[in-house]
Amino acid sequence: MSSSNTIEGYLADLRPPLREIAVRLRSVIDAALPGTTAAVWHGHPVWGVGDNPGRRPVSLVKAYDTYVTFGLWRGQEVDDPSGRLIPGARRMASVKLRTVADVDPALFTGWLGQARELEA
Repeated sequence: MSSSNTIEGYLADLRPPLREIAVRLRSVIDAALPGTTAAVWHGHPVWGVGDNPGRRPVSLVKAYDTYVTFGLWRGQEVDDPSGRLIPGARRMASVKLRTVADVDPALFTGWLGQARELEA
């Protein structure tokens, strides 16, 4: 959806309401994953452990036409009593966010903490 090579540019290129969802989500991820590296990797924002976010990725944000995906590389290994995480390829799991209200900071922070520990 974006050709930008920075997270700020990626977010700026999104149209409302996707931009608002992604900006809110980014603030939750940044707060939950201090010390990780964030960059645009494969065309969308990725947070990972170490200097290269693509080597040990933890989380991603990817916008589509009608929603924003919040994904965890090892999300299938994350405890999710809410049932919101949908399994994907390999060990990934994600949730589709259609409104800012779909961003649940407490729930997502818990997931992110677990996902980061899996990469530690």
